[in-house]
Amino acid sequence: MKREGRYGNFINSKKIPSVMSIEDLKSRFKSFAIEVGSLIQKLPKNGINNAYCNQLVRCSSSSAANYRAACRGKSTPDFINKLKIVEEELDESIFFLELLDNFNTGHEETFKKNIREGNELLAIIVQSIKTTRSNQ
Repeated sequence: MKREGRYGNFINSKKIPSVMSIEDLKSRFKSFAIEVGSLIQKLPKNGINNAYCNQLVRCSSSSAANYRAACRGKSTPDFINKLKIVEEELDESIFFLELLDNFNTGHEETFKKNIREGNELLAIIVQSIKTTRSNQ
């Protein structure tokens, strides 16, 4: 099971391809979940917001929790499987942010900021999965 490659060993070196350390990325995921939670608290209470916000809280925090779990992966396949869960949860978070943006005015910039961060995190995770697979 080879994990060493052009970007180094993901798990043992605690580095993500290029620049970010594992701890930096953990912090970004946690901040993403907190920022999403702060946005949700500012939205009015109604049927649509309640349903979508409940789901958004779960998937945004789940992406952070599952990233932490991936960092403790027992093997390369385990690491990849856990990153795939992170990928799905981030994609779902972005989807619900986009939906809520359509139903709520006055928070466009905050939605954009959170959607952009979600997309950046998603791109990092997708590239990490590709790189890890190619280094097996």
